[in-house]
Amino acid sequence: MPVRSLLAVALVLWLGVLLASAPPQTRSPAAKHARSPAATFRTSEACIACHNGLRTSSGSDVSIGSDWRGSIMANSSRDPYWQASVRRETIDHPISAAAIEDTCAVCHMPMARADADARAQKGEVFAHLPVGARTKPRDRLAHDGVSCTICHQIAEDKLGTPESFNGGFVLGALGAPHASVSLGPFTVDSGRAAVMQSASDYLPLEGPHIRKSELCATCHTLYTRALGSRGETIGQLPEQMTFLEWRHSAFRDDKSCQSCHMPAVREATPMASVLGTPRDGLARHVFRGGNAFMLGMLRRYRRDIGVAAQPDELEASAQTTVELLKAETATVAIARAERSGDQLMIDVVVQNLTGHKLPTGFPSRRAWLHVTVRDRAGRVVFESGAPAADGRIEGNDNDADPRRYEPHYAEIRRPDEVAIYESIIGDAAGNVTTGVLTGTRYLKDNRLLPRGFDKVSAAADIAVVGAASEDADFGEGGDRVRYVADVTSGDAPFQVDVALRFQTIGFRWAHNLDQYESMETKRFVGYYNAMAAESGIVLASSSATIR
Repeated sequence: MPVRSLLAVALVLWLGVLLASAPPQTRSPAAKHARSPAATFRTSEACIACHNGLRTSSGSDVSIGSDWRGSIMANSSRDPYWQASVRRETIDHPISAAAIEDTCAVCHMPMARADADARAQKGEVFAHLPVGARTKPRDRLAHDGVSCTICHQIAEDKLGTPESFNGGFVLGALGAPHASVSLGPFTVDSGRAAVMQSASDYLPLEGPHIRKSELCATCHTLYTRALGSRGETIGQLPEQMTFLEWRHSAFRDDKSCQSCHMPAVREATPMASVLGTPRDGLARHVFRGGNAFMLGMLRRYRRDIGVAAQPDELEASAQTTVELLKAETATVAIARAERSGDQLMIDVVVQNLTGHKLPTGFPSRRAWLHVTVRDRAGRVVFESGAPAADGRIEGNDNDADPRRYEPHYAEIRRPDEVAIYESIIGDAAGNVTTGVLTGTRYLKDNRLLPRGFDKVSAAADIAVVGAASEDADFGEGGDRVRYVADVTSGDAPFQVDVALRFQTIGFRWAHNLDQYESMETKRFVGYYNAMAAESGIVLASSSATIR
């Protein structure tokens, strides 16, 4: 028998002994109990054993397991803001509490929910919490968040269609010769396939669709039903339209979601530490996005929340996210800086570099312009959009009063006018709300548009809403805002500093949870208050001197 065959046989036997003798927590009982006609689930330990310890020729660690473990995807069920938000919705709509948990579990606790659904049961959220106190097989599936054996069992069927949205993915490869499959972008030879199947119960099959944006679209295209007092549906809100925004942009022909959020290693690298063959295009499982703030919160309170990732893994994920935000998200420039008597005329141009609206995703996110003018002595003579230590934006109407919101501006003349790029939800009566199951429409949506996004032809679900729709300087690729600053009190020359700032969770979206009496809401607000000064990040900046 060839040496390679002997090695493969020995490896299979070794892995079999290892799995058989492993402690109970290493082998997930879900392999036996979570089987449905379409899919079988196991927690990440079964995959990380062979998909960690991956390094490039220069020594860079590109391990799939540790990258994923420190990501938001791995912590989707542990996210304290998500838990608080679900609790808030069940308090607002108690008649629909079970349905709300079932719906929210689809994408945040997908394995546990799919297992429940296969048994004609509803998905649950709080029955699986807190992490550490719940240890049944389905609890462990819930705690594993968006894990390996959920994404790698999503079939190509219906991807990109409305039926696939709201977590409507199809699990299992139709016609597969084995009940448990793992779909990936590469072909796998029969020898290595046998090793993986023996070690994990999963047969690896090639599934090129794993690299397509349509796969991500299943959970990143989300419509929520507005509920009335009796639990009846009174409207629908296009809550998260990231995929549809991307599809209406120039990026649909240039870049997939994965190309930005799962960047490929730039050299041939093995995808497994055991008998791995160097492959071109190994995707980093970092899932970098816009949520560095939550990664910091998970790191600071990891023991309290029950986070499995090590601090250095969370720190690495946060650093990768910050690097993306600062280098590949946006630019800001001062296109004009002139003085006319006691007034400065400053034109600020913001460019969105992403393939979707900026910000995109959950409506708690916002970006804004912070403009500061200092005179010769360094004194501030004009400022718009100053961040406060408690997470507020100075001058923002919504932070001061939850019933109001800051309009879109083409020109700003006063310090209490702030250019904020955000979506503001309205309820059936037209009142401002942060309850996504109360919202029926947007009162404002002036989030920065990606390149190639035509706001005139955009469908209603991704439309620009409010004054920005009529602003000729607000369009595909970005926005232009004019600042007219009175500098009567200062002496030239004047220093102008512009920063485009970003928050994952705006002040009002955090503090509207204050009124709810529950552990989850109180805990999150406490976390937010302790970290509010870190809630914002500068995406881009520019300066100019006016004499």
